[in-house]
Amino acid sequence: MTNPNTVVTWVDARERLPRSGTPVAAAITGRYPVDGANEPADALGEEFWLVRPMYFTTLHWSEDGAEHRDCFVDSDGVIRLPSGRASAETVTHWAELPTLPGRTTHAVFGEDVPSALQNARGARRSP
Repeated sequence: MTNPNTVVTWVDARERLPRSGTPVAAAITGRYPVDGANEPADALGEEFWLVRPMYFTTLHWSEDGAEHRDCFVDSDGVIRLPSGRASAETVTHWAELPTLPGRTTHAVFGEDVPSALQNARGARRSP
């Protein structure tokens, strides 16, 4: 059986950023909901700090054509900046995601998937 335990090493986003294209777990802080434009900043929603899977990129073009540099992007295309930069929600820390069970990579595609899954599950092959 593959050992399901992994050690997470958190990196302060103010000190160092990941390589471009790296999938990461990002610790994000902000306020929810943030839609009270007429209220004072300290009254806008409840403060949060949570972890989301994202990827880091040195250059990202959003749907509206805006250019973003050194940012974290989630699966919904939401862009978050590292702490210390102007953003409603910022990434305070990041950690590289673990590799796939029994692998040294984060992804397997196509015809290699069945054998990779079989190896990770420890399934025995028929003679």
